Amino acid sequence: MSGAYKDLEVWQAAMELAVQVYRLTAAFPKEERYGLTSQMRRAAVSVPSNIAEGKGRSSDKELIQFLCHSRGSRFEIELNLRLQRNWTIPRRNTAMTCERRPLALDRCSMD
Repeated sequence: MSGAYKDLEVWQAAMELAVQVYRLTAAFPKEERYGLTSQMRRAAVSVPSNIAEGKGRSSDKELIQFLCHSRGSRFEIELNLRLQRNWTIPRRNTAMTCERRPLALDRCSMD
């Protein structure tokens, strides 16, 4: 496995997603600091972190495993965005942008 994780387009998109999630959650009420805000931020950091960790592993099979973990975190963010839209938490265009920029993690296989 050659190249650095920073060269991967999916990692770059994941980093942008993390930035957008942090911007969005900055507008959440203080009472959500340890609830949805914390949950979304941890999931957002997990996406690029798992991509980087997988890229640093010794086999493509391990990389795929970590990409699957990253995909799961992306789904978690998507669910949390849906919750945010259904609750009375302030909305911003950033929330819609996050969901409209899917990462290329939709297929995971351990073959």
